[in-house]
Amino acid sequence: MGIAASLFYSTSDTENCLDWRVRPSDEQYDAQKERWNDLADHLRDDLAQRSDCSIASWLQGSYKFGTQVRPAGPEEEFDIDLGVYFQWSGEPDDGKHGPVDLKTFVQDSLSEYVANDDNDAASVGEPRGAKCSRAHFEDGFHIDVPAYHLDGERDARALATEENEWEDSDPKAIYAWWKQTTGDTDRPRCRRLVRYLKMWAALRFEGKSRPSSITLTVLVGEAFQELDRDDYSGDDEFLRAITSELVARLRNSYAVTNPANRNEDLSRLSDEDKSSLLTKLEDLLSIADRALAARTKTASAEIWSEAFDHFFPVPEDDDQEEAVLKIAESRALATLKFNPVVSVQARTGSRVFHGTDRIGPIPKGCDITFSLANYHALPAGAVVSWMVRNSGKEAEDKNDLGHRVGEGFSVARDSAYRGDHHMDVAIKLNGLLIGSKRIPVIITGLGMPRRNPPRAPPRAARRPRDSRPRNEPR
Repeated sequence: MGIAASLFYSTSDTENCLDWRVRPSDEQYDAQKERWNDLADHLRDDLAQRSDCSIASWLQGSYKFGTQVRPAGPEEEFDIDLGVYFQWSGEPDDGKHGPVDLKTFVQDSLSEYVANDDNDAASVGEPRGAKCSRAHFEDGFHIDVPAYHLDGERDARALATEENEWEDSDPKAIYAWWKQTTGDTDRPRCRRLVRYLKMWAALRFEGKSRPSSITLTVLVGEAFQELDRDDYSGDDEFLRAITSELVARLRNSYAVTNPANRNEDLSRLSDEDKSSLLTKLEDLLSIADRALAARTKTASAEIWSEAFDHFFPVPEDDDQEEAVLKIAESRALATLKFNPVVSVQARTGSRVFHGTDRIGPIPKGCDITFSLANYHALPAGAVVSWMVRNSGKEAEDKNDLGHRVGEGFSVARDSAYRGDHHMDVAIKLNGLLIGSKRIPVIITGLGMPRRNPPRAPPRAARRPRDSRPRNEPR
């Protein structure tokens, strides 16, 4: 087990670990569940009337697999996949509706759902590619709705596409493969490994160059079966081993065959993007090797953050295991160390708050400046970098758990969310961490009172008591 294993997954400090930070909050999970259940009820009833077919629905994708991650930034949305199944006996072409008919039914039904002010749907998008329609919701997520033909007697499914063709696609079969492959004992860890790689991909790839969720899920599931699991313990070691397996596999072939349909290659990336995936996995493997070789949790976390940015946590100040590791490191090596001292100033209007190595409580809406007070003592060539790590319900609801700020002796941000947040500063020399500090930023939801509130008028200037109307507030 690597020294940073507890920063990936922990049962004792559940909120200060990567697994917790990349997952949706309980409130977000419950909100999604309520919305997709309501939409499924609407679609089953409405599509039955439109098509004169019996309609079934089935949740699929990452929500079904238990591998959903929160959006990497506030501008993105959670994704849910809800399949709807038009049922008739026989082959898809034996029915009275073609693929485009089914997709039109779904698009029209979603438009009617969004037009109803009694639900929280915000808008319906244009059909997504050739396969899905999409409804956006006010809580920062969308539901993609692919349409299928289902022959219940044969337990056979076919996906309706915009090209008016039926595509051999069976989400139920690949989910059955996932459950059988991972098993009850290993499935929780496999889910976490998929979530780690999905968040890594969300941070490192743009748009269509990003490997799909199902591609990463299959890659992890198959790679996990190749491991001698007795050789590894913590999630950090398992992630390194999985990444090594993926690098070896993709060097041999970029193909990612659907385990439930060997005729389908799940990797729809261009050749250039497939090559980029391999290159970035090689980079991730290098990060893992360096992080596992680090002597302290703090140093290891700083290296892992090269892959996971602000989603990767750092040790708490009262981490006793880390304190022991740092003492051992100081005795073993005569390395250069630097203790950063950070001056913090928060300003709102004419009010100014000051702090050293922390700030707060301060109100929302402050402009905050963080400055390295002892920058003059830095060794030549040292690099100072800053990272925001947010926490609390307001930041979670906005899917804004932080970001890289940049490099330099001073940086500025604002107080946007109520909660206990951190600005983390790291000092590196020749790529090695020589100093770091967590700067707590405590933000309240209260506005600042006016500094000099108006005084009551002199008694002589007040209205006589008997002239005040009875209903006038005093």
